[in-house]
Amino acid sequence: MSAGMPGLLHLAAAVGRPDERDSDALVAAVRLAERGGLDFVTFGDPAVPAGPGVLAALPAVAAATERVGLVPALPIGPTGPTGPTGLGGVAGTGGLEAGLLRTGAMETGVPRTGAVETGVPEPGGPRAGVPETGVPEPGIPETVEELDRLSRGRAGWWSDAAPRPAEGAATGEPVSGARPVRVAGATGARDAAARCADVVLVQAGGLAQAAGLRAELRALAAESGRDPDGLRVLAGLLVDLDGEYAAERGHGGGGPRPTPRGPLYRGGPVDLAELIASWHAEGAVDGFHLTPVDPRRDLERLVNGTVALLQHRALFRTFYPGGTLRDHLGLARPRALT
Repeated sequence: MSAGMPGLLHLAAAVGRPDERDSDALVAAVRLAERGGLDFVTFGDPAVPAGPGVLAALPAVAAATERVGLVPALPIGPTGPTGPTGLGGVAGTGGLEAGLLRTGAMETGVPRTGAVETGVPEPGGPRAGVPETGVPEPGIPETVEELDRLSRGRAGWWSDAAPRPAEGAATGEPVSGARPVRVAGATGARDAAARCADVVLVQAGGLAQAAGLRAELRALAAESGRDPDGLRVLAGLLVDLDGEYAAERGHGGGGPRPTPRGPLYRGGPVDLAELIASWHAEGAVDGFHLTPVDPRRDLERLVNGTVALLQHRALFRTFYPGGTLRDHLGLARPRALT
């Protein structure tokens, strides 16, 4: 995939609220996203990780869906000056690189208790993690690898820190074929995201800015020894699909507006489809990560309105090409450790 020629359009969405407690509603939202063919859904973000209600519902979500990717942002306790990677994991990032990069209890010798099949320990059970580098709170799935196993290769994780040496493309070392897809935010160190992530989310207020960020990330990936075509850059947008704004100047079709939470699109589903199609056709981004302002209202309008229109115009797929998130994104499988 060249820097100027668009490849397949990729779409993802945030579902629920970080403090969501209604597991049935969360399952329904993810099933809706899957019916629309979205590549993956996210739960929380590095700044506001998914809460215990969301995390407790993930096994039910995985059981109720088949192919949509599941990408949770897990809350991690404070770390020391260097995280478990030994490469300077950053305290308080909220990303997995800072405190949860090992396979967990099975490798560290910590006994496992509770619902082993779901990866969710019983309250009060041992907390998995790496000693002296921070541990997750009780009730959080012990590792993303465990969630990935449960959900048949559909999991990923957030990261704003450096990769493990064995997974850094700059080292030229082989990586594990079982590694989940990495989804990273580019609000901090873009070079780290370009080195270690499979998907990078960027915040851009316009097409030109998005294109510049994508070009920068691809160049950084190439400098680190990676094939830049192994990187997917998605523009993150807050979306408010309340139709009353569709006819207002500067809203429907008017492009994103800056807000403290990031770029906001406010308008109708049809104009959002036009924005997505135009940015992608120009090669500015590989796709979009969309965060509904009103999760229950806007996700339905996004899937049944915007996505349906893109599918009708043959701009977005109507079926999943494979069974894993890596397949959806068209990413090569990493080499197995030797």
